[in-house]
Amino acid sequence: MDSRCDCSNGGDRLLNPILYNILSQMDKGGPSQDTFHHSSAPHRCNCEVRRTVCLVRPSEVCKEASAVLVKTVHFMRNLPAFKQLPPGDQYALLRSCWAPLFILGLAQEHVDFDVTDVPADSMLKKILLNRQESPETEREQPTMAGVSKLRCCLKKFWSLDLSPKEYAYLKGTTIFNPDVPELQAGLFVEGLQQEAQHALSEVVQLLHPGHQERFARILLTASMLQGITPSLIAELFFRPVIGQANLLELLVDMLFCRNP
Repeated sequence: MDSRCDCSNGGDRLLNPILYNILSQMDKGGPSQDTFHHSSAPHRCNCEVRRTVCLVRPSEVCKEASAVLVKTVHFMRNLPAFKQLPPGDQYALLRSCWAPLFILGLAQEHVDFDVTDVPADSMLKKILLNRQESPETEREQPTMAGVSKLRCCLKKFWSLDLSPKEYAYLKGTTIFNPDVPELQAGLFVEGLQQEAQHALSEVVQLLHPGHQERFARILLTASMLQGITPSLIAELFFRPVIGQANLLELLVDMLFCRNP
């Protein structure tokens, strides 16, 4: 892999890192004895985490991810308390929580994946082809930084080795989020979240007596879900499948469609 830095934090930083280090030291009165020692280390910068990535096995992983997404929507549809909410509240909660719920599904199903760099067109090719900005290029593309957050979150859940009941009640605390704006039944949703948290606490005590810290660890790990953007999930796992379609609109159709 090419280790050259593409950062644009100043023209001089586009130079070879060793040359840049020497020139910087000369500006300060000459190179120090440590100049060549430090410059021999790999050159790292924010480019590494900003680079765009894609799935290594898209056909297999997208199939597994689609199955998880279907289970996620069915889980919501089969919750009696969720179906009692006004349609507007159901939509607001779906829009807010589908990505965290999906990640919990990935963790529960132990869906693992690898990514690789997205090949970038050269500037010359873009000029020759006179390429225009398209909706695809305007969308937020998956980055190594975002994928690293996702993988870290999954590994945390796998290390907890949650039971099916723990996952179910944790999903309940995630679905019924009273902090979602413009809820008509906000107090009812808050009560449902408290009930789910209480049920989770009870099942944790039942399955893991003597591990008082486990409940707190589960909630702390769940807080990592908020740091992963829905756009990352949509672009990484579903864009190869749905093309230009809007994923949220597809989820709404799945949630509100009539049972056969």
